[in-house]
Amino acid sequence: MRELPSVEELAARLNGVPRALAVEAARAAIAARREEMLAAGTKPATEDSARDSLAGFESALDALTANARARAEAASRPSLRPVLNATGVIVHTNLGRAPLARAAIEAAAAVGGGYSTLEYDVVSGARGSRQAHVEGLVRELTGAEAALVVNNCAAAALLAASALAAGREIVVSRGQLVEIGGSFRVPDVVEASGARLAEVGTTNRTRLGDYERAIGPETGALMRVHPSNFRTVGFVEEVGIEELCELGRRSGVPIIDDAGSGALARGIEALRDEPDVRRSVAAGSAVVCFSADKLLGGPQAGVMAGTAAAIERCRSHPLARALRIDKLSLAALEAT
Repeated sequence: MRELPSVEELAARLNGVPRALAVEAARAAIAARREEMLAAGTKPATEDSARDSLAGFESALDALTANARARAEAASRPSLRPVLNATGVIVHTNLGRAPLARAAIEAAAAVGGGYSTLEYDVVSGARGSRQAHVEGLVRELTGAEAALVVNNCAAAALLAASALAAGREIVVSRGQLVEIGGSFRVPDVVEASGARLAEVGTTNRTRLGDYERAIGPETGALMRVHPSNFRTVGFVEEVGIEELCELGRRSGVPIIDDAGSGALARGIEALRDEPDVRRSVAAGSAVVCFSADKLLGGPQAGVMAGTAAAIERCRSHPLARALRIDKLSLAALEAT
C-alpha cells in the first residue's frame, strides 16, 4: 500500500477546504481506495515501480485527490434541501409540511436579516409581547376570546395539559389515545404534563356517559384528540364537541381540544373529516390546539385559541417561555 499518500499529503492538496474537513475527507478517500485494492486482489505497485511510471502515479494521485474533494464538498453541502413532492400527499409531514407563501418567506427573511420589533413597542418605548403580532389575527380567524402561539401543536397540547390539569386527571377516550408519528403518543404527553391519564370508553365506541362517570374531584380536564392520520369505520361511536363542552360546563371541567391539522375553511369536501376550529371554539372549548404548518399553510407552530381565562393560565405557565415561537416563524405566521 506504499503507493497511497499519507493523510497529511492528500489533505494538503485540497486547497480551499477547511483543514478539519480536508483531513476527514482525505482519510475516508484513502481508506476507500485501500479497500478497493484489497478487494481487487492485485499486488499494489512498489514505490520504485511507481516512480518508474510517474505519469501513472500522478494520475492515480489526481484521482484520489478528486475523490477526497468530492467527499469534502458532499460533507459541507446542507442535508436539508428542496425536493420535488411526487408522493401524491399534498401536506406531507416528512417533506416539510405545507410550502410557505412568498409573503411569508419574504417576511421571515426581512426579520431575520436585522433587528425587529419582536418584543418592543415602538410607540411607548417599552417592552412588548411577541404574541401581540399574531394574537389578534388568530382571534379573528377562530372567534376565540384569546390566543397563544408556541412552536408546534404537540407543544400546545403539552402546555394546555400542564397549565390546566397538572397534578389532576385528564379524561381521554381510548379511541383517541393515538400515536401520530415520531413516537408522539397522547398518553406520554399527558404524563409529561404532570397530569394523570383517565381512560374511558373503548377503542371503537365511547359515549357521553363514559365521560360523565369518569368525572370526579380529581378531574382537571376532558381532552378530545383528533387521530389525524387514521380512522376507524363501521361499528363506531364518539362524542361530538358540542356534547363534550356542554358536559364540561355542567361539571365545571375545562375541555382541551387537540384539533390536529386545524381546519379553518368551511364547505370544502376534502376537509369534511377534519375538526372545525371555529366550531370547537364556539362550542366552548377552553383551549383548542392546532398546527399552523398544515392546512393553514404557514410555518411550524402550534396555535392555541380559547377562553381568556384558560389562555392566560397557559400564558403565565413556565413552559410557555420554553415552548415559545421563534421570530422567523412568527414573522412567517403573521404574513400567512
